[in-house]
Amino acid sequence: MSENIEKKLVGYITSSMPDSEFTVDLAYNMKDAGVDTLELGIPFSDPVADGPVIEKANLIALNNGFKLKDLFEVSSKIGKDIDTLWMGYMNPFYHYGIEKFLQKADEYGINGTIIPDVPFEMAQNLQALFDKYNKVNISFVAPTHSEERIEEVTKNAQKFIYMVAYAGITGSGQSEDLTKVIENVRKYSNTPLYIGFGVDEKTCKEKAKGVDGVIVGSAFVKHLIDDSLSNAEKISKITSIAKEIKQKINE
Repeated sequence: MSENIEKKLVGYITSSMPDSEFTVDLAYNMKDAGVDTLELGIPFSDPVADGPVIEKANLIALNNGFKLKDLFEVSSKIGKDIDTLWMGYMNPFYHYGIEKFLQKADEYGINGTIIPDVPFEMAQNLQALFDKYNKVNISFVAPTHSEERIEEVTKNAQKFIYMVAYAGITGSGQSEDLTKVIENVRKYSNTPLYIGFGVDEKTCKEKAKGVDGVIVGSAFVKHLIDDSLSNAEKISKITSIAKEIKQKINE
């Protein structure tokens, strides 16, 4: 497959799990393994769109004393070299201040955010602020969306559109026919379409059909929370999976 149509891999990891220094090391190794965009997760006590694996990682990080300064420390060390998006829930953004977050993103070279619990209408109200700092806020589409809703959500989408593989939480193996959703997105937007939720080394090849990239989280994070592994082993397993997925989606 030629370079200009290579399918992309977005990889999610929980920031500062188990610590910030490890996260920086892991991020660079993931980039070397073929991860095109890093989704750097902001630990939160109630990650409503995430499954048990990522939820557990969030809680461990919080119990370890995670603070936003840890996210910023990691970001300051990777943002200029790695295409990074902050993934988190609205609560931390709201309490710290969206504009202050965007100022930090600008300072560290972070390219934008993924905030799954922000309704589209609220995201629209924040758009001017994101534009001010030249940052993206990723748009979501779901199988439950009508064609009209898909047109509304995708027409001004930036960077990529996050397609939820099923109406549920991340890390599950459920699946459904997304052909119509993909058709409707293509009808209204030229923005790349990436699929997330339930994507791993076993499912990635099938899920990548008809889309421009995949988003992988739980398949990586399950190794982050595996206490039987050393830090070096965690990096080895995660990078191995990243390489495998990148290869399979481009076969």
